[in-house]
Amino acid sequence: MDSSSLSELVAEYGELEKTLADPAVHADQDRARKLGRRYAELSPVIRTLRDLEAARSDLEAARELAAEDPGFAAEAESLAGRIPELETKLTEQLLPRDPHDGDDVVLEVKSGEGGEESALFAGDLLRMYLRYAERHGWKAEVLDGTESDLGGYKDVTVAIKSRGSDPEGVWARLKFEGGVHRVQRVPATESQGRIHTSAAGVLVYPEAEDAADFEDIPDKDLRVDVYRSSGKGGQSVNTTDSAVRITHLPSGIVVSCQNERSQLQNKARAMQVLRSRLAAAAEEEAQKQASDARRSQVRTVDRSERVRTYNYPENRISDHRVGYKAHNLETVLDGDLDAVLDALATADREERLAAHGGG
Repeated sequence: MDSSSLSELVAEYGELEKTLADPAVHADQDRARKLGRRYAELSPVIRTLRDLEAARSDLEAARELAAEDPGFAAEAESLAGRIPELETKLTEQLLPRDPHDGDDVVLEVKSGEGGEESALFAGDLLRMYLRYAERHGWKAEVLDGTESDLGGYKDVTVAIKSRGSDPEGVWARLKFEGGVHRVQRVPATESQGRIHTSAAGVLVYPEAEDAADFEDIPDKDLRVDVYRSSGKGGQSVNTTDSAVRITHLPSGIVVSCQNERSQLQNKARAMQVLRSRLAAAAEEEAQKQASDARRSQVRTVDRSERVRTYNYPENRISDHRVGYKAHNLETVLDGDLDAVLDALATADREERLAAHGGG
């Protein structure tokens, strides 16, 4: 990035600082949150830029002093070594960001091959994500789910929202979770003690705040079904038809919501999720046309198309995209996902650096 662009960022940062200091701005919480996110996004960049400018200035002074006093030579050498590190750090921070990184997400888990054992594993994955959200202070809300007889899930949809203005939002951390997750263990349903392999699929997409293109979906494109909310084994937990299932006929996308108190609230929430799904699908199609080499989520629950394996006998988790392996399966399933997510984020950053000539 050239010096004029950096100057523009510094100016934007200064304006944001002034704006956020005005109490009147915080009357509009949505606006304050967006401004706060941008401020938090720019803060580390400005900090690195100031450190770099200070190091360059100090190096110049140390070199001048070293000409008269050799005692300053070591300091000059140290500063000369630090400057390239700061330049690399600034280059990384200035890489084009994923525009959705600050977004909240909708995450779906679906059981696949493996019957009841797959449904139990889908339940384990749901708990893992709920625990991870809890660790980060995020709000997680189960929108809809079909429980299996043994307490697992045939499918479940959860909305995960951040509470603050962190520029690295929920999407930034969970965007690589989409795909097929495979489990190897002795199922609760297995009497012979044999290890089985089954799979569950995860789909994650940003919850679109501004899905303007999908704000007015024609009624003729929708089929809306209402039914009674159900619990484990299909038992009804509600005496009124408050749950809502919406099918978008042109795309075949189906969303449902049963956890709000009224049919009207469930329909509104389901429409919000549908708009996010449509926006994500449209964006994915545009990316596919722009680049065949893009990273994509696996949409089929096929064991051969796995992104991660959870091996119980060896207490091992393996992410096959980046070659990550660790023997702490129990803590990962309890929501300690940061190490594997960091490995994925690092690989993505290195890929983007190389693409921009910085690798």
